[in-house]
Amino acid sequence: MSFGQVQESRRLVDVIAVAAAVLASIALIQFATDNTTVTLAFAGGLTVLGFIAFAAGRARVGTVREAEPEAPDWSVTVAAIERADLAVAITDRANRLVCANAAFELWFGSSNAPPRLPVDGASAEALNRLGRAAWRDGTGGGSITIADEERSWDAEVVRAGRGDDYLVWRFSPVTRSNPLAGVGTHITGVFGRVLGAAGVAVALVSPDGMVKAANPALARRALGDENASLAGQEFVQLLRSDDRERIFFAREGRKGTPQTLVQVPLADPDLAESEVVPGKAAAESPSIMLLIDSGIGLGGWRGENKGQAAQLEALLEQLPLGLATTDRDGHFLFANPAFRRAAGIANADLPPYPSDLVVPRDKTAMSDAVRRYGQGPASSGDIAVRLRSEPDEPVSLGLAGVRGLGEAAVLLSLADTTEEARLKRQVAQATKMQAVGQLAGGVAHDFNNVLTAIIGYCDLMLLRHTPGDSDYDDIQQIKANSNRAASLTRQLLAFSRQQTLQPEVLQLPDVLSEVGQLLKRLLGAKITLKVRHDRNLGPVRADPRQLEQVIINLAVNARDAIQANGGGEGAAGTLAFATRRVEAKDIRRMGTEIIPAGDYTVLVAEDTGGGIPANVIGNIFEPFFTTKEQGKGTGLGLSTVYGIIKQSGGFIFASNAQAPDGSVKGARFTIYLPVHEATEEELARAEAEEEARDWSGGGTILLVEDEDMVRAVAERALARQGYTIVTASDGDEGLEIVKSGEHQFDLVVTDVVMPSMDGPAMAREIRKLAPSLPVLFMSGYAESQLRDEIDIEAMHFIAKPFSVRQIADKVAEVLVGAGKRR
Repeated sequence: MSFGQVQESRRLVDVIAVAAAVLASIALIQFATDNTTVTLAFAGGLTVLGFIAFAAGRARVGTVREAEPEAPDWSVTVAAIERADLAVAITDRANRLVCANAAFELWFGSSNAPPRLPVDGASAEALNRLGRAAWRDGTGGGSITIADEERSWDAEVVRAGRGDDYLVWRFSPVTRSNPLAGVGTHITGVFGRVLGAAGVAVALVSPDGMVKAANPALARRALGDENASLAGQEFVQLLRSDDRERIFFAREGRKGTPQTLVQVPLADPDLAESEVVPGKAAAESPSIMLLIDSGIGLGGWRGENKGQAAQLEALLEQLPLGLATTDRDGHFLFANPAFRRAAGIANADLPPYPSDLVVPRDKTAMSDAVRRYGQGPASSGDIAVRLRSEPDEPVSLGLAGVRGLGEAAVLLSLADTTEEARLKRQVAQATKMQAVGQLAGGVAHDFNNVLTAIIGYCDLMLLRHTPGDSDYDDIQQIKANSNRAASLTRQLLAFSRQQTLQPEVLQLPDVLSEVGQLLKRLLGAKITLKVRHDRNLGPVRADPRQLEQVIINLAVNARDAIQANGGGEGAAGTLAFATRRVEAKDIRRMGTEIIPAGDYTVLVAEDTGGGIPANVIGNIFEPFFTTKEQGKGTGLGLSTVYGIIKQSGGFIFASNAQAPDGSVKGARFTIYLPVHEATEEELARAEAEEEARDWSGGGTILLVEDEDMVRAVAERALARQGYTIVTASDGDEGLEIVKSGEHQFDLVVTDVVMPSMDGPAMAREIRKLAPSLPVLFMSGYAESQLRDEIDIEAMHFIAKPFSVRQIADKVAEVLVGAGKRR
């Protein structure tokens, strides 16, 4: 019985029950009153009331049915979105799952609704962002890739529905192509029949020893029917061996022809989790098994079966594992492209012997191994050698003796580890540069202490000598050479991004104008310098001296490139500098993920030196990398440029400039520096510096420095300005002086790195006693690095080496600012 019939039966029972109740009540009235008139009146009233109730009920039911909305029929939607290769789910504004196809329930479960799916943390965050973007913009802006521990999917979402109240999610599985998948098709197809016609039976065997594909020749020899399928059968069960270890087909027995078995492991470096170890490839990857009659091809691959050998070589060329063959005397016969790449001879001719590929010290061992496997019984093994292309990286070379292939007697295997070697070099280079950077920072700290003393004493001596004095010029020479030494230290620190910058708000055209005359002298008369500026350039915040160093280094690099391209120092060429304004919309239009969106002032340096070779452009910013002759370049020029730009918050890119005909005409360096917006703190600091120029001195200063020479210079420089100086040789002594309460200090000037208690630790203890006491740190390390490591209020900084004038001005600036705050 249907649901409608049940409902109809229930209504009929209800009608009969009501009628019975009405008749019973009428009979009861008749019995109680024994008056027919009263009974008829009662029955008429009940009839009227029944009609009214019936009419009202029909009206209410109609109203309810009219007002009640029809529920969505999701079964139609499920039928429409049902696909085996695509998971589809629909969620409402509360992120509840209202509809999903079978693929979604299979992959993610019916209890999970996007964006809350059982995926990894990064994928979950990406799904949340995608869902929010879809509710906001209607689409998620494109597809993303999510993954769990085993699988990965491409996910996308769109907003849908009459009121845009639903999100439609689609998840398609990401499949990875297998370059070895086509080998089985070749074996069972035309290529397999070609090998069979040449007497070669071939099978693709899985790591567990099961046949996955075989050519008709193998099916005919093993089962007697070339149309029979060998897929799923165990390969070794098809063969038998005798007491002389000769191999026969099991079906033919000893009546058949002995077979030579050649195993070719298939190992894809992109799919394997670890490098395939020679001798173990069969246990870790599929293999191609070649069965050849021992009597076939006695004339060798290069004899009467040369055509068939060419087909076999064509198959081996498609394999990702490096394979090569030699004859019994060790002469190379064949090498596939993977072997050539792994051996470092991809674009060169194959040498006569395998020993020509290794370093001289490994030649004898290599020759002996090839001869041993070529003339002895069939066996396999491996040997560790160092290739001439990579003499510092030992590799494992597999060797296997093969028989029945004519001239071929030894099969060599070598994994292509080019990408792995490149990654190792990058890691080693990064580790080396990190160590060099740390060494440079430590050396600079000690060296800057020495330079501070030399420059300071020169300034003090110059105060007692006037121009024309016999010693004045000598003192000036000492100071000039000390400043040169300081610039060398900054250059050494630049590439490790640890140099101390003294940034200012400036305009790039002003910096170019300052070094214009110097650039002309550096370039010479034959090289033309062109400068062009854009309008409305925004100011940038950088160290002007360091920016001048950047421009000079680029100019010197361009000059050397033009001279190298033109044949000597008299070569003519052009170096052009141009400044441009790039707005945030331009950055977004570029679609780069390297440069954050914002306004930038761009400096472009372009020369006509012939460009940067493709094999060099990725290394030009590396420290100590140079293409110049020995003794003509340190390799620090462009690495210094890179370090200065990165530490200034900018970006630099190298490329080749194109001529109108499409050829390379020179190198182009593009530098992006963010436009600076002045803050209130900077405006206040500028005002303090202005007032500091009129500071008349006065105040008590605690000077803490472990280097006696630096402490003496700073003490004399500040005492000349009218300050009362109290000195300490380390942090412990400085803290005890403050605790004693003998002096009321206005400022603490301290070194950062000191034995026992260092400057920051001492400053924190002093602040417990005098919370508002300002602290001025002296250091040769980078200011940004120190500010990240030292979290102290009212902290100030002066870089070493400094002159007498510089430390006096800095102390005045700090005291003026501190006086304002008090």
